[in-house]
Amino acid sequence: MKRSHRVYDAVKRALDVVAAALLIVVLSPVIALTALLVRVKLGSPVVFAQPRPGKGGRVFTCYKFRTMRDAGEAQDAVAAVSTDAERLTPFGRVLRSASLDELPELVNVLLGQMSVVGPRPLLVEYLPRYNAEQARRHEVRPGITGWAQVNGRNAVSWDERFRMDVWYVDNRSFALDLRILLKTIATVVSREGVSAEGVATMEPFGVPATARPDQEDV
Repeated sequence: MKRSHRVYDAVKRALDVVAAALLIVVLSPVIALTALLVRVKLGSPVVFAQPRPGKGGRVFTCYKFRTMRDAGEAQDAVAAVSTDAERLTPFGRVLRSASLDELPELVNVLLGQMSVVGPRPLLVEYLPRYNAEQARRHEVRPGITGWAQVNGRNAVSWDERFRMDVWYVDNRSFALDLRILLKTIATVVSREGVSAEGVATMEPFGVPATARPDQEDV
């Protein structure tokens, strides 16, 4: 690792703690209101918890606001929902498009499991599917937002997404992080790339869509 990256990583961790703590305080009314609406619209649990790989591939529990019905929950008196697209409610789509479902991840940042900026944490089952270059995305802490998220979000291909993740690892800097944060605001406002065409988020990596496991997001 470059000496500049070692210094950057150490300072960034301190900034992450300060930023996450401040955001939790400042956004506490939004967090509380979102939690209440999720409870009313979707019931319990309000927070969706799922294991995700972090820095070095170490698994942690990632927290997000729930946006989907439970698998098998009746959509009407006859049909039952099973696919992600069917389980994702209109209310859930609003949360995702505004990135409000990501707010609980600020707790993951405080715990040192995530950063504000970095490659998005994906599914644990993807770990053995990465090639050596793709696996380099785990050289840094995963982020709430990242380079791929402001350059297509879930609408880009997996190859392009991984290429951007590794590019970020090699070129990470405070200037790049600031650029990503500013572009994140623009992306959330425009609501671009929330999902790939025809699916709730994007197709799973390395498996057919029909074999996709129940999940809130990738």
